[in-house]
This record gives sequence, C-alpha cells and structure tokens, in this order.
Amino acid sequence: MIRERAYPVEPWHVRETGLDLDVLAQSESVFALANGHVGLRGNLDEGEPHGLPGSYLNSFYELRPLPYAEAGFGFPESGQTIVNITNGKLIRLLVDDEPFDVRYGELLGHERVLDLRAGTLERNVHWRSPAGDEVRIRSTRLVSFTQRAVAAICYEIEPVDEPVRLIVQSELVANEELPAQAKDPRVAAVLESPLQAEERLVYEDGGLLIHRTKRSGLRLAAAMGHEVDGPDRTKVTTEAYEDWARTTVAVALRPGQRLRMVKYLTYGWSSRRSRPALRDQVGGALAGARYSGWEGLVREQREYLDDFWDASDVRVEGDPEVQQAVRFGLFHVLQAGARAESRPIAAKGLTGPGYDGHVFWDTETFVLPVLTYTQPTAVAHALRWRHATLDLARDRARTLDLHGAAFPWRTIRGHECSAYWPAGTAGFHIGADIADAVRRYVQATGDAEFEREIGLELLVETARLWRSLGHHDRHGRFHIDGVTGPDEYTAVKDDNVYTNLMAQRNLLAAAEAVQRHSEEAWRLGVDDEETAAWRDAAGSMYVPYDEELGVHPQVEGFTRYQEWDFAATPPDKYPLLLNHPYFDLYRKQVVKQADLVMAMHLRGDAFTAEEKARNFVYYERRTVRDSSLSACTQSVLAAETGHLELAHDYLGEAALMDLHDIHQNTRDGVHVASLAGAWIALVAGLGGMRDHDGRLSFAPRLPSRIGRLEFSLMWHGRRLRVDVRPHEVTYALRDGDDDTRLELRHHGEEVTVTCDDPVTLPIPPAPPAGPAPRQPPGRAPARRSALGEL
Repeated sequence: MIRERAYPVEPWHVRETGLDLDVLAQSESVFALANGHVGLRGNLDEGEPHGLPGSYLNSFYELRPLPYAEAGFGFPESGQTIVNITNGKLIRLLVDDEPFDVRYGELLGHERVLDLRAGTLERNVHWRSPAGDEVRIRSTRLVSFTQRAVAAICYEIEPVDEPVRLIVQSELVANEELPAQAKDPRVAAVLESPLQAEERLVYEDGGLLIHRTKRSGLRLAAAMGHEVDGPDRTKVTTEAYEDWARTTVAVALRPGQRLRMVKYLTYGWSSRRSRPALRDQVGGALAGARYSGWEGLVREQREYLDDFWDASDVRVEGDPEVQQAVRFGLFHVLQAGARAESRPIAAKGLTGPGYDGHVFWDTETFVLPVLTYTQPTAVAHALRWRHATLDLARDRARTLDLHGAAFPWRTIRGHECSAYWPAGTAGFHIGADIADAVRRYVQATGDAEFEREIGLELLVETARLWRSLGHHDRHGRFHIDGVTGPDEYTAVKDDNVYTNLMAQRNLLAAAEAVQRHSEEAWRLGVDDEETAAWRDAAGSMYVPYDEELGVHPQVEGFTRYQEWDFAATPPDKYPLLLNHPYFDLYRKQVVKQADLVMAMHLRGDAFTAEEKARNFVYYERRTVRDSSLSACTQSVLAAETGHLELAHDYLGEAALMDLHDIHQNTRDGVHVASLAGAWIALVAGLGGMRDHDGRLSFAPRLPSRIGRLEFSLMWHGRRLRVDVRPHEVTYALRDGDDDTRLELRHHGEEVTVTCDDPVTLPIPPAPPAGPAPRQPPGRAPARRSALGEL
C-alpha cells in the first residue's frame, strides 16, 4: 500500500522524490501514460526491476477459457483478456560494461514527475555504478494526444566527473515474461506468449515487428525509430528477431558531453487488415512523428492540454491534497478516453491488466458524465462503440429468451465475459445506464444527428429489453424481478429501486426519441402500440417503500432482512466478498456500494427531500464501501442532505483512491471511475449540479474547510463557469456571442446568464441536517477536517 502523502502535494504535478521498490507496481499505475488508444505503464526505462510490465492497445485481447465448477445454459463460453503488447519502452544502459540497475551500485538521486499540464513523465537519476562511474540520466516520456498511434521518449545521459563508455540498447520486445496473475492454470497457459510472430523489418535506426494473437486472431504492428545526437564516432546499429528488435548506440563521453536519443514508437492493430496495410500504417505514423520531431510533439501535447484545462479545470481552495488529486483524476479520465475513437473505456483505462481490461457499467455511469461536460466528442465515440456491439447484445438477449438488447456486464469486444451470472447476467441495469448516457449526451450537446443515427437505436433496443424483462401484476403494477442492482451484495432480487427507476427513464426517453425521429423509428420496426406499451410500463413502474420505517428498501423486502453483525466483523475481514460466502451476504442487510443512494443521485427527481434524508441515514449504517465506486456517490448525497463535512470526507476518499492506494489494488491499474467520481463529488455534490429535466440546476454549498470551488461545464457548445464561495456563487458564460443566453436554476430560482452579464447570487442558509449519519464500525471515511493543513 502506498503510504499516505507519498507524493508531495503540488497543484499540477505528481512527484516521486525517491524510489520505493515495495510499491513499484502501484507507482507504475499512477505514472502510466495513455491517450485512449495506446497505454504505457510507468515502468522504469531499463525494464528492471518492475512490478508489472505493461503496454496496451485499446481492445487488443486474447480469448481464454472461463472456469465453471458446474456449467449452465446461457453461460458465456469464453472470456477476453487484454494482452500485454510489444514493449517499446525498454532502453537499457551499460556504463563501462556495468548494466544500469537501481538495485546495484549506489542510487544517489531518483525523481519521477508526472506533469499534468505538459502530459509527460520525466525521470531524473544520479547513479554510481559498482565500479565507481557516475552518470546522470534524464528521460521524458509521452503518449501523444494529437498523434493517436505515437509515443516518444527523450533519453539523455552525461558523465559526472570521469570519461565513460556507454552502450544504449533501445528495444521492441514481444511476449515479455510477466509475473503470474491468473489462478486458473488454463488461463495462465493462454496468456503465456500469446503473440505469434509474422514479420520483422530492420532499418538503420529502428525496426518493426508484426505479431498475431493465437486465438482471437488480432494482428499487431509496432515500430520504432531513433534520432541520436552525440559526439563524433557515435555508432548506431539495429538487429531484429521474431520477438524482439534492438537499436544499439555506442559512444564514449567526456565530462561536459552528452548523449541525447529520441525514440519514436508507433502502434496499430486490426482484426481485418493485411500485414502490408498494418505495416504501412505504423510506418506512416512513424513518419508523422519524425516530421513533428520531439520538440513538436512536446509542443502539440502542451497545446492540447492547455485547451483541455482551460475548459475543464476544477479549482479547490482549502484542501490542496484534493486539488492535486482531482486534477490527477481528470488527467487519467482524459487519458482513458481522449483518443479511444469508437472503442471502449475500460475500468482501468490502459494503465494495467486489472479486471482483464474489461469494460463495465462504470464507463457510462461515472466516466461519461464527466466527459459529457468536459470532452463531449469522447462520449460520442464511446457510445458509437456500444452501438457497434448491438448485434451481439441482441444475440445475448435471444439466448436469455428476451427481446431487445442485453448488453454484457463485462467485456472488451462486446461478448459477455462474466463467469459469475448473479453479478453479471443479472446486472441488467447496464442497459439503462447506457441509455442514460445517450440521453445525457444529447441533452447536453443538442447533437440531433447523433441521436438519429446512434442514440435512437440504443434507446429503442434497451427499452425493448425492459418491456420483455418486466411484467405487470394483477394490480397493473410493473415489476422487474430477479435482477442485481449496483450493490453486488444483494443479488438476484425483485424490484431493485435503482434498476426500476433507471429503466423507467429509459422507457420514457425511448418513447420521446421515437417521436422526434419517427421515420427512423419506423425503420426499426417501432409502432404506436410499442411506444404506448413503454409509456404504460414506465407509468406503472413499481417502486418499493417501507411505510413503517419511512425508507425505500433497495430491493423488495430488503428492510426485513437480518442485519449484518458489524461488531463481530474485524477490519481484516474486509472486503467481505473475500472473507464471507455470497450466500451470507445475499440474505442480510449489508451493502457493498451505493445502490439506493445512487438512485437518489441519478433519479433524484423521483424522491422528496425528506425521503432522501431518511434513506441516506438508513443506508449509511449498512454500506461498507468494498467497492471504489461508492464514495463519490455517498459524497453527492451527503452534500444534498446537508452533511457537508461528511461529503468532504467521501470526496477525499474518491479522489485519493489511487494516490493513497486505498483499496490496495492500484498495482493492477488506476480506478478510472473513482477518479471521475472526484469530479462528480465536487460538481454534483458540493456544486449541487443536476440535469434531471433537460435543464441545468445548481444548489452549491461548501464545507468548512473549502473556501472556494470553481468548475466549468460544456452545455450546447457554451462554457459555463461556476465560482462558488461560502456565501455566494457566480455563473459566467463564455464561448458564445452577446445574444447567447443560458437558462438555469439556482436553489430552485430561475436564472438567465449571458456572455456579457455574469450573475452573482447569494447561497441561502442550509436547512437543519439532523444528526450526523453513522457508518458501520471501522468503515467511516477518513476525516478531512481533522487532517490539519498540508
């Protein structure tokens, strides 16, 4: 586990001032660079030591068997696992025949800096070899946002006080040996050397390797080229074999001289394109990188991020640790989706192999809301990918004897890859989550063309699923039975409130979209009778309510279940799913992650303020947050129900999930949804932003330690800036002309904002919040107000 505050608190950098080999794998995730297409873990340049080597291409996977103790009809037959592709990060160094290795000799200085504005990872090393030779090494690495297939490394070495002979070996390596990960030996066998060599090329200052996966049949090409700047007699040679290529630089340096090598890397993959086509693709990308040059790539990267931060930055005064963390989170969210371009955004992005590289509902429910209001183009691409998998989702629905589309719980290509059906197949709410992402994107952008071409069909097919999955009882109420909501500790139950309310919105959104695009809907086979059935199901949707307790059970009957014995559950027995049988979890009142509370956030229009307050207190006592997805949602509802200090506490947990390795699994990749959740906790929580009825509304209030909060939202191409202080808030509009107007609500009051007329309004006093909610023993979040000044 990364110790708290392992990284100095700085507004725009994540800095590692020493090298701790015990948490090397965690830091490799934190320092990972990606652009949504290519991802490189923050491994040391020389490759060793490492925690977990990793280079990834979005959706490049291998098939693997799914283990079943006892198979059943409809169970997925095979899984998909992200593949560690050809590693181009490797740059080995020999100093007078001594390999540079931080475990040998003497490490006199070691610093790595992730620059959130420059989009680079910089490393500075001062090393004395076992023979006593001292060198300084500086490397700067980037994965380009502007050139999708390109990564680059600038590597510089200079002697300190004595002449040295240097050998630099820059490599491409396929099928590199990985630490054992899979417990199932069949899976481990599949993932051992998954790439088969197809072609290799050598040129003076670089090389190219083409491989193909053995089972999924995906083809991968990786190329490297170098620019070397050194004194006379610097020699450069290249050689290549099936699984590796190496460019070697030999040089002798005197003090005051320096060797500078720029390494350009390009990647591409395809399931259909020929070897010559893929070879030419990465060759062309390499030519583009050389044309820009190192300085050009750095400049393009900075300009791209200047535009991103100008539009998306969140400023927090009073908690510098959260300020650093929310920018770190936004940076990783951008890295996960910026250039995904009709491919998915995985739970770990492209920072590690966690969850096999799978996509979950996390994307639509946590990541896409952030991108909708900051980088909407990335949202359109992510939803186009979902649309591209519709045929597979329809096939899955037919297998389950349902209509419409049943989207997979976890996947890479679009096939269901979950071998545990109570949390996988039964987690049907993912269809409504996708539909809500469509609704939100169209609402925020006004992109009618996207709705007509992509969104309509997604809405229609998910609505068809709900109408066939649910049923009317003898009283006319519509029920959805035998499903699993966000809380995976309460599985395969009837009338999950979150699922029912999100399905209700899905059904109504589909009916409204059909009205807007009647001709396209007719082509999809939608008629008036079908839309009437959707509206009828939505209008009669059953939402359980416990009249005696005055709260909503998250599923029918939940409030009568036996209480979990938290007092008898020691800290080392969390997370519960690793220490208790699911049978025990499923039949008791214990909540893994916000479920009913999530419904109160995303469907807050379906609850009264009094219901929200009672529900929040009830579920706080039962939620253990064994999922990283929970804290941000609890933060949002804590703020809405007046518990602002608790909202701040949960905000800190979501924001610091990876910088503090709170769940002790950052080694497998960062938690992209939780990092997105930090933005959600600030904007929807403390900023009080909602968009239930197609209009923006705000109800901002700040906890005692935060003196100011500023954030921006993109709405129909205009940028709304919200500046919250303890007693007032200013709404300012930009990116429009003098006639541009935006109607919004501030604490229920109608407000009009124009580009030349910012509006400043007082924040009304908060109503009494009631006693502070209690959490299960030992499960309260760390108190931000008790941490002291940083």
